[in-house]
Amino acid sequence: MINKFWLVFIVSGMAVAAVTGRMDSMTQVILNAAGRGVNVAMGLVAILTFWLGIMKVAERSGLMRLLVRALRPVAKFLFPSVPLDHPAMSAILMTMSADILGLGNAATPLGLQAMKHLQELNPDKETASPAMCTFLALNTSSLTLIPTTVIALRAAAGSLNPAMIVPTAIIATCCSTLAAVVFDRLFRYFNGRKTGQ
Repeated sequence: MINKFWLVFIVSGMAVAAVTGRMDSMTQVILNAAGRGVNVAMGLVAILTFWLGIMKVAERSGLMRLLVRALRPVAKFLFPSVPLDHPAMSAILMTMSADILGLGNAATPLGLQAMKHLQELNPDKETASPAMCTFLALNTSSLTLIPTTVIALRAAAGSLNPAMIVPTAIIATCCSTLAAVVFDRLFRYFNGRKTGQ
């Protein structure tokens, strides 16, 4: 569906440029935008590579294990139906750790793995389980202490102080995560009352 919208935008833009006689301007804008896109992408690749390397160092040094161990009681509270020794819990904890470190790209495969394991525990394969809903809400809101992707984007855009947004990001993600947990619990409570569980 979204591809159709983009096609309409592109074709209508080209039609307007042709009717107004500004095809040369459109070509120049396209080339300039493509050049900026390549520059931003290269900047992002460099910075994300650095942070993914830091993630590997954190993993090998044991920092990730410490973070996973610290998050275990929180995860047990949030996901009471998931056994602590199940692979789903391990994937959930690794995803939460990667999100906290601001490595959304690294967290994506872990999140997909967690959902796959949560589906194994799901008794109704046609409907998302409460644990799956909680995981999705937490993963979407994701408490972040170091927003590496945003820092990378700001650095690629030429920001003088790309890390300036760290305190604001911490406050914003704390609020979003708290809202996700509160609403998840409220929906579970009201859904449980409605179904008589």
